[in-house]
Amino acid sequence: MAKLKTTFFCQNCGSQYSKWQGQCTSCKEWNTITEEVIQKPEKSDWKTPENARKRVSKPLKINEIDTSKEARLNTLDDEFNRVLGGGLVPGSLTLLGGEPGIGKSTLLLQISLQLPYKTLYVSGEESQKQIKMRAERINPTSSNCYILTETKTQHIFKQIEELVPDVVIIDSIQTLHSDYIESSSGSISQIKECTTELIKFAKETATPVVLIGHITKDGHIAGPKILEHMVDTVLQFEGDRNHVFRILRANKNRFGSTNELGIYEMQGSGLREVSNPSEILISQKDEELSGHAIAATLEGIRPLMIEVQALVSTAVYGTPQRSATGFNAKRLNMLLAVLEKRAGFRLGAKDVFLNITGGITVDDPAIDLAVVAAILSSNEDAAVQKDFCFAAEVGLSGEIRPVQRVEQRILEAEKLGFSTIFVSKYNKIALKNTTIKIQLISKIEDLIGIVV
Repeated sequence: MAKLKTTFFCQNCGSQYSKWQGQCTSCKEWNTITEEVIQKPEKSDWKTPENARKRVSKPLKINEIDTSKEARLNTLDDEFNRVLGGGLVPGSLTLLGGEPGIGKSTLLLQISLQLPYKTLYVSGEESQKQIKMRAERINPTSSNCYILTETKTQHIFKQIEELVPDVVIIDSIQTLHSDYIESSSGSISQIKECTTELIKFAKETATPVVLIGHITKDGHIAGPKILEHMVDTVLQFEGDRNHVFRILRANKNRFGSTNELGIYEMQGSGLREVSNPSEILISQKDEELSGHAIAATLEGIRPLMIEVQALVSTAVYGTPQRSATGFNAKRLNMLLAVLEKRAGFRLGAKDVFLNITGGITVDDPAIDLAVVAAILSSNEDAAVQKDFCFAAEVGLSGEIRPVQRVEQRILEAEKLGFSTIFVSKYNKIALKNTTIKIQLISKIEDLIGIVV
């Protein structure tokens, strides 16, 4: 029996201390340092001793490394593939985080049920019967998915050796524990040890592993920050549990872009892929209303048409309110200052409320022109034509600045039936034979006479 070693870890940031103290010096949180007993016997490989092989890594010239066998595994889920960058990479470790009840387990169970590969779904939170009840609602005919309810990593690896799956899904990493660590499941040392064992298994066998991770009340993935550094991809599953739409984002991706976005709709039979996000981001209304404008934005390589809503009213209190949902409040104040200085609109004594519909947050500066149009529309109580859309950035001097990949935005607007799109005069557009009218404007004053 190896000697027991006692250490102290901060449960918030993972910092290690030799003795207990009230405040963590790294993250400045109080009462987060707890004692953990660590046992470090001689570790074996993730395989059983009789099957373990000695591997010695040798250096290779970079042009001699063969990548032809690293074909991605198609998950048959277009939204999941898009966020990953084309599918699961063999030997990769993917971490999926999200709030409780948002649908993390449902998403990965749904993917494991439709994968054409042998998949092992390991659950430490639910029984096999509970998972079976959910699977019957999603895809009861799957024959490639194997369910295992286990929390000890040594037992999991024993089943993996017998089954030899193509994909392994762990629900969740906080429930696993290893015999090599004496502390309880979910502790800093257990999470690091279990993740290390899974990484070694994934890299040696070229098997993709997907982990579900719990999050803290601040929205960060629970456990040490080093967990996000160890894995290859970190996905965030977002949304409001009171609404049916869910958004999948990549916060880190070693094999693709982090700007991609996947959108799902929660239904009784599982999560439905939303191939046309504009159907949920643009509200359906029978009559034209003031304060509404449509913006052509981009999330990664995907063009989106989103609706911007604005409400301008006389301030009831002495200090006017400025509120923005899904949009940077400081940028809203900047655009209001431009309207006052360059266009002569007196908005200093009025409340301004801005909302991006669909519950998403947009950082693309190309929606500036749509924000200005919605504010002007609400201020003048004159509706913007519902077949108008906007794609341009507004500068501090009131000039309309060009945006990137404007042609892709124009084609998306044309596909969705818009008649006119307003873009910067300084954009170089090579499109021909388009049915949509491209309105070129150079300063903010040009917009006022057309829209309101």
